[in-house]
Amino acid sequence: MSGSLGRTPESLKASGRSSEKLSLPILQGKIKRDPDGYETELQLIYKQFKASVDLFQQQAALSFSSVGSDPSVAKDLGDRAMFLAHVTPFYPKQLAEFPSQLADLLRTSCLAMPSGLRNHVAQALILLMNRKSLVIEDLLALFLDVQCIGDRNLRKLAFSHIVQTIRKMSVTDPRHKGLQKIVISMLEQEDETKAKRALVTLCELLKKKVWLGDRHERVAIAICEACFHASPRIMVSSLRFLLDYENIEDEDDSDASDNDDDEDSKPENHVVINREAVYKANNKGTSSSKKKKQAKLQRAMKSIKKKQRASSESTTSTYSPLNHLNDPQKFAEKLLSRLQTGKSIGKTSERIETRLMMMKVIARTIGLHKLQLLSFYTYLQNYAKPHEKDVTQILAAAVQACHDGVPSDAVKPLFMQIVNQFVHDRSRPEAIAVGLNVIREMCLRIPELMTEELLQDLALYKKEHEKAISAGARSLIALFREINPSLLVKKDRGRPGGPVAKPKQFGEVNVFSDVPNVELLQESDHESDSDEDDDDVELPGSDDVDQEELVPDDCGNEDEAEEDSDDDMNNTEDDSDVDTSIAGDEEEDMNDKDDDDDDGEASDSSAEDSGSKEKANGKKRKMVDFDANLLSADTSLRALKRFAEAKSEQPSLDENDGILSNEDFRKIKDLQAKKEAKLALARKGFTVPDSDQLSKKRVNPAKLEAHIRHKLTKEQRMELVKAGREDRVKYQSRTATKQKKVGGSSNKQKEHKKNMPLAAIRSKAGRSKRSKKIKKSNSGTQFRGRKAWK
Repeated sequence: MSGSLGRTPESLKASGRSSEKLSLPILQGKIKRDPDGYETELQLIYKQFKASVDLFQQQAALSFSSVGSDPSVAKDLGDRAMFLAHVTPFYPKQLAEFPSQLADLLRTSCLAMPSGLRNHVAQALILLMNRKSLVIEDLLALFLDVQCIGDRNLRKLAFSHIVQTIRKMSVTDPRHKGLQKIVISMLEQEDETKAKRALVTLCELLKKKVWLGDRHERVAIAICEACFHASPRIMVSSLRFLLDYENIEDEDDSDASDNDDDEDSKPENHVVINREAVYKANNKGTSSSKKKKQAKLQRAMKSIKKKQRASSESTTSTYSPLNHLNDPQKFAEKLLSRLQTGKSIGKTSERIETRLMMMKVIARTIGLHKLQLLSFYTYLQNYAKPHEKDVTQILAAAVQACHDGVPSDAVKPLFMQIVNQFVHDRSRPEAIAVGLNVIREMCLRIPELMTEELLQDLALYKKEHEKAISAGARSLIALFREINPSLLVKKDRGRPGGPVAKPKQFGEVNVFSDVPNVELLQESDHESDSDEDDDDVELPGSDDVDQEELVPDDCGNEDEAEEDSDDDMNNTEDDSDVDTSIAGDEEEDMNDKDDDDDDGEASDSSAEDSGSKEKANGKKRKMVDFDANLLSADTSLRALKRFAEAKSEQPSLDENDGILSNEDFRKIKDLQAKKEAKLALARKGFTVPDSDQLSKKRVNPAKLEAHIRHKLTKEQRMELVKAGREDRVKYQSRTATKQKKVGGSSNKQKEHKKNMPLAAIRSKAGRSKRSKKIKKSNSGTQFRGRKAWK
């Protein structure tokens, strides 16, 4: 055998062979140092590998049990495979066919191999791919097939290698499309195990944000289409991933925020509170007024932080694989038809958990894409009952499916069923609280559902003793204070502030014609320009006395009228600022502004008086060079008119270039934060979110159960009991504690030794005499149990 393989004593001695065995690790190190000198040893081991592979395949074909029982055969084959994988880069011509032979061995004889040999061959293939002797396209389908075998270690190894390799690839690598095609084609197969592994791979890569975004939208579409797979397990896995994807993103964001809390939280904090408000809350007024101002300041800061947190969440966690659907209407209709098919109307053969997941996915799709699927609301009426299992999640799906594009007539039966089933006097407090919260969320999206009589009836629950019910009713009142106060009773409308809000009509949409909140930037620029003009700008000809004298009286009246109109505009702006100031500081702000206005009026009146005096004293004008003076007067009049027009008009972005820089957007953000701070300090309540924000945000079923006290289980009660016993001393009797006590007597013992007052002694003696007398009288008549015959 040795002669046929070409062994020579010199080669064996050089290769490090001691007696009969060849030391592969030593030979491997020597080959790496001198590849040309050990080519004969490489050919020897390569021939041994081929011979052992042929022997293994023959024994596996004949189903000999000696292969599995004899571990030396598998061990030698695995060692030679790993050795050749290590030295393949040094002999690319001699071992050109080795990678394909090793892959064919794993593909054809994987089931016949023992677990250790499978792992050795898989590690050898991974090593070859890392050394660029194999490409990932050749290994991807093989490793996906290998994961279907029941070997846990091999499945874990192959799966982690696929994910890590694709993660290390460049984003613009053109190989992504070919790999996606391989995995998606395996997902579309009817074999459940292969489709399951392909789905797990796609979900993991989407979760790791590798195949994420518009560039890889076919991955998200394939996961969504897996909801219609023939296998129920694949369908449930796809539905669960679509529902839990946003929770996974929230957990990742929370972990990242915990890690980078100290570094990133400070620059991203945009809470802006006026310094004057802080100063007044801490230094001005009595102690009680200071407390009120400080409490209002804290409430304002909390509301601002809550809004900023909600806006940041809406920007980060609004992504869902459902966003990439090419035809979301068809997807929702197809899933609803699968949900509705069954023996009875409204019920399917699927489990209730599966039906609930399908309802949630349909509702999420309707909310994200603002679809019109009117039969879905009729289907939900079968489950919108207080005794149904997981009814809160069903109601959350109903809320998620409501948006401003749905006609109120289609949702009205479901809405009235929730009102009649949950909110009545004989219902449980938990059901009433959930019903009020659901009604509030549905009316937030479709205000036309509510009528005046129904709202006034529901508002009466604000006087209930249960906190959950009263909080739900008050939140409903607060909502309609913002969107339609005319439906409320007069005492529930609150303070009459600004203009009365009117609900949007069906199909009414706010269309932005410019960058949102760009008017704040324009106002700030206008204010700064007006300040500079007032301080620095001088009108042409203002120093020339003759030109001033030659201005006609009509022009002066026009200028005064324009100045009066400007003053009126400034006064209106001051009034608007007063409306958005702190309620507790309104009087002080008004006093300050009144003082400013008085000063302004005084200055205006003084100017007018001086002007009138000059007119009264009116000296004769000297006409020297009349034509030149008339020309200069004409130019000054035009300059005055130009200045008035420039001051009255707001600066528009179109006049310049219409392009905003990053500094402009940053300034708009700061101005918006200041405006929100003023509004939060001025009044309570909340701002109604936009319909796009409501549709993107996922409805949390836990928020529909706010302030509800759930009944604790026995395990939770035992945990509370054990937690209360931690700091307590071990139980002992009183006599034992008294005996262990060191020191004098206690105050209670000393009280017993004190001499009682004389009146107390006499009353105690009288009581003892009376008790003895009663006892003695009762002892004679009491039956002692004597028998009748004695």
